[in-house]
Amino acid sequence: MPKYVIEREIPGLGSWSLQQLQATSQKSCGVLNKMGPQIQWVQSYVTKDKLYCVYVAPSEEMIREHARQGDFPANRISEVKTVIDPTTAET
Repeated sequence: MPKYVIEREIPGLGSWSLQQLQATSQKSCGVLNKMGPQIQWVQSYVTKDKLYCVYVAPSEEMIREHARQGDFPANRISEVKTVIDPTTAET
């Protein structure tokens, strides 16, 4: 199943409280539960003004539907083509 990185522009995100982040996470999980097991949230990275989320889903359209239902921005959605890490440099 394809993996996606979603860039969400959220001004001031890096200064959100743990309670705000928890509430947003709970909202996302609620939408995911309604949408079914085909779409999965893997992990997210919080920066100053952006959230970078990793999802597994059958299509970009399903990612957009999750964003629509949760009222989350999805400014850029990129399909992961391959993953590299330091072991990739080994021969």
